[in-house]
Amino acid sequence: MSEKPKKRVWARWVVLAAIILGLFLFTGFFGIGLGIAPIMPHVYLPGEKLSETPILGIEGFYPTNTLVGLGLANLIVILLAVGVSSGVKSGKMVLTGISGAVEALLEMLYGITEGTAGKWTKQIFPWFATITLLVLAANWSGLVPGNETIGLIHEYKNGHPLIQAGPLTTIWEGGAGVDVESYDGKKYAVVPFLRPVSTDLNFTFALAVVAVVMIQVFGFRSQGMAYMTKFWNTKTLFSKPIFGVIDFGVGILELISEFSKILSFAFRLFGNMFAGAVLLFVIGSLVPVFAQAMFYLLEFFVGLIQAIVFGMLTMVFMAQATQGHGEHHEEEAHA
Repeated sequence: MSEKPKKRVWARWVVLAAIILGLFLFTGFFGIGLGIAPIMPHVYLPGEKLSETPILGIEGFYPTNTLVGLGLANLIVILLAVGVSSGVKSGKMVLTGISGAVEALLEMLYGITEGTAGKWTKQIFPWFATITLLVLAANWSGLVPGNETIGLIHEYKNGHPLIQAGPLTTIWEGGAGVDVESYDGKKYAVVPFLRPVSTDLNFTFALAVVAVVMIQVFGFRSQGMAYMTKFWNTKTLFSKPIFGVIDFGVGILELISEFSKILSFAFRLFGNMFAGAVLLFVIGSLVPVFAQAMFYLLEFFVGLIQAIVFGMLTMVFMAQATQGHGEHHEEEAHA
């Protein structure tokens, strides 16, 4: 007889303990508990500096919490690559756990690339997979407990009174018997140690620039200098003036669209992830115990979708760049 799989009973006890701890810290029901009143953290667009000392002495290059988030995302991608590689080299027929999930994701991405890029699949797929995994790791790192809430306390003119602060905790207001007016008027905010790098426009813009540059690289690799006719088409400007002017105008629009891809890539990812982080802030401030669970699940899927969308658009544009401009119309005319 086959053994019945063991149920992980400990998992439900961990969830129950977390709920009880949340009730104890934030509610103070029936006079039991601390009754901490959480406040919404301050929202910063750029990454916050963790130190005033420049990295490697380079002026203007400071360690920021989003730089720490980038390091964490890179580390996650490297560990995933090592885990999958070790599983494959060990001779396992079927990978399990996280390695199996990553393998299934990569197989899906490869199938999509093969159906779109054709003979250029092996060249385009590594970029597609790497960008998707990096953005996915960056997005999901924002769901790590303590992210954007644990950090350094510093004076901030639009902050909050520092009434009570424990080790490695954020600032909070409230508390029985505390006279806020007795303070000297100084207010404080928290610079978190860790912040998802996808909420920093510098990262999304840089990744968009890399994606668009590589799109042009694949265009030149596949077509050579003929790829430039996509943007500067004057072949029929004098032989067929009307159609030549149209083709020339279309080329200018194509050139503008290449630059607009950078903005659309950067702001789409940044806007969705930054808005998600602010949403978790607000919900956590209003209802700190139960309500965040459903929004965590929402952000889980949003992070996955945004990573796949960013990578897939890059892959599709790369595949389109490998096809000669106007090849489809020439084939139809020949037929």
